[in-house]
Amino acid sequence: MSPTRGAAASIAPPAPGRPDKPRGGRFGSLAGWAQRHRWAALLIWVAVLAAVTLVSGAAGSAYKNNFALPGTDSQAATDLFTKHGSAQAGDSVDIVLKDSQGLDGRKPGVERMLAEVKGLPGVADVRSPYADASAVSRDGTIGYATVTLDGKAEAVPKEDITAIIDTAKSAESGGLQVELGGEAVRGAQEKGSPIAELAGILAAVIILGLLFGSLVAAAVPLITALFAVGSALGLIVLASHVFTIADFTPPITMLVGLGVGIDYALLIFYRYRHELTDGAEPAEATRKALDAAGRTVFFAGCTVIIALLGLVALGLGSLQGVALALALTVLTTMAASLILLPALLAVFGRRIQRHVLKHAARAAARGKVEGRRWRALAAAVQRRPLPALLVAAFALLALSAPALSMRLGFADAGNDPATTTSRQAYDLLAEGFGPGFNGPLIVLVQGDEAAGQGVRSELAEAEGVATASPAMPSEDGALSTVIVYPKTSPQAEGTADLVHHLRDDVAPGLERDTGAEILVGGSVAASQDFADTVSQRLPLFVAVVVGMSSLLLMLVFRSVWIPVKAALLNLLSISAALGAMTLVFQYGWFGVQQGPIEAFLPVLIFAIVFGLSMDYEVFLVSRIHEEWERTKDHSLAVREGLATTGKVITAAGAIMIVVFGAFMLSADRMLQQFGLGLAVAILVDALVIRCLIVPAVMQLLGERAWWLPAPLARRLPKVALERPVNS
Repeated sequence: MSPTRGAAASIAPPAPGRPDKPRGGRFGSLAGWAQRHRWAALLIWVAVLAAVTLVSGAAGSAYKNNFALPGTDSQAATDLFTKHGSAQAGDSVDIVLKDSQGLDGRKPGVERMLAEVKGLPGVADVRSPYADASAVSRDGTIGYATVTLDGKAEAVPKEDITAIIDTAKSAESGGLQVELGGEAVRGAQEKGSPIAELAGILAAVIILGLLFGSLVAAAVPLITALFAVGSALGLIVLASHVFTIADFTPPITMLVGLGVGIDYALLIFYRYRHELTDGAEPAEATRKALDAAGRTVFFAGCTVIIALLGLVALGLGSLQGVALALALTVLTTMAASLILLPALLAVFGRRIQRHVLKHAARAAARGKVEGRRWRALAAAVQRRPLPALLVAAFALLALSAPALSMRLGFADAGNDPATTTSRQAYDLLAEGFGPGFNGPLIVLVQGDEAAGQGVRSELAEAEGVATASPAMPSEDGALSTVIVYPKTSPQAEGTADLVHHLRDDVAPGLERDTGAEILVGGSVAASQDFADTVSQRLPLFVAVVVGMSSLLLMLVFRSVWIPVKAALLNLLSISAALGAMTLVFQYGWFGVQQGPIEAFLPVLIFAIVFGLSMDYEVFLVSRIHEEWERTKDHSLAVREGLATTGKVITAAGAIMIVVFGAFMLSADRMLQQFGLGLAVAILVDALVIRCLIVPAVMQLLGERAWWLPAPLARRLPKVALERPVNS
């Protein structure tokens, strides 16, 4: 036997009596087709990428941020605003002015600027600060003009908002400062360069290069991921014309697509490398790798897609579109791993084989046994499984604890970078009119004007209210609107408490006294409604996803305890990630500005991380199960399972961590939270859970890990995840 074969044998000795060429399955057959038609497969992917890029570029995007929730007070108020012609039906832009010498001397220039703004496209009306004494601070140095748009912020073209910004800023001179605020302005601001995406790609290249020591070998998983992500981004742009997809979807798609794409390709490629070191020719190694690890990728991808499609059933506005877009991205990356990757391996197979065999020969000459350290780690955990389990579990539970006090909400201009005009407008309004001015509550009163004025008087005296505007009747007189300004800032817990206080305690009494129906709406109330809805529907979503995934694991491993263990540990990694997010972004660790966690992130992170965690779970446990079936020695199976998968799980996890963690470099607070949450979850899962807790639990369970009640075993269909190929 050659030194290369000898080195390979130390990785995973072949089973006695195992056939040299096992019968291939469907994934092996798919790999065989991709190899035989390698250039056709590559050409198809290039054509698809080029076509969707050109067509999506010509069609343009139609992203819409729609977090409407039918059945909530805020949505009912918005619908009535629109129906009765209230001025609050359209969104607005605030033009904030400051002059330390007073605004009175600036009136001619400001009025000229406002007249120009009124004539711009997308503007329905402009209210000057000089026409409303309440629009100027008590000291006369800060004021604001209200620009009413002819529609909701997401419906007004960004170029129209940019024109408003440029026109207003042109009035700056001498000591006059002009800043603009509002959701429309925030959406029109430049989002910055794609430094996070580029940093993630660069870090992934470095890790792949260190792992394989070959530029070609490192490039294959990365090329697979880039083709998949590029195709998915184009398809999502086209899908935005059919579905409601939020404008923050592309960077999230890039983040998830790169991480998942490289992860899936790496798992298959690593199995391919093992087959080469075991003496297989490149074509045979590709078929074996796809027939084994390809099944793991398919199962993991389906789990992620099922979890994401579960979000659609939650009915959470444009989050449904985000879930569809991410499911499409995962589907594309899965297809690329199963079709494009085998074609690339057919093209570069001989070069990769020479490098792999040369590397294996050098390792054999030095007496280096691959997986030795992981085997030693598994043995150490097996000697004292209970202490290892308790210490690791206690640490993760401690990290998870802050998630119990997580407060959901949405970022506003107060979280924008200090240099942006929206943030400066926010700060000026808070300085001149109080912190609650940036997050008013819009109270709708269905009744006559007298009822509206009576409601206004009571609201002004309510606890937590700084002031309330006079009741403003709608065009048809059917309802009145009162603007209520809280004493606290929009993201403060006191403002959320005020929303519930007005709805639960104040409004019922006023409705009895006036006979009018009262609804509390506005963007702050809508954000609270969304957060409350997520909190209410999350348990059912978690139960459905965990239940379906556990059932699949039971079918695959024919065990009761394996799916129970997997579900509990996956939940533990997710809760640890949410705890870390709470510490950093809600409590302000490491100097981060305090604020709520974006309301839709917990469900998104749960869906994505649960699927990715299942990926590592299946990859590790399937190798343990394979060794168990071969040797019937449970302790040996656990050690060999970790020895043969520890390196690739750690490498795959490291790539996903740096790709996700790179989004901490983004200026967008939501992307920072998303990146940190995913990075922490993968770090915990790949290192603490897969390398410590899983071996400890499997050792404690022993042969009971594969127990399945006989009646259930007879009724469950048999599903083979991996065929017994040489590894």
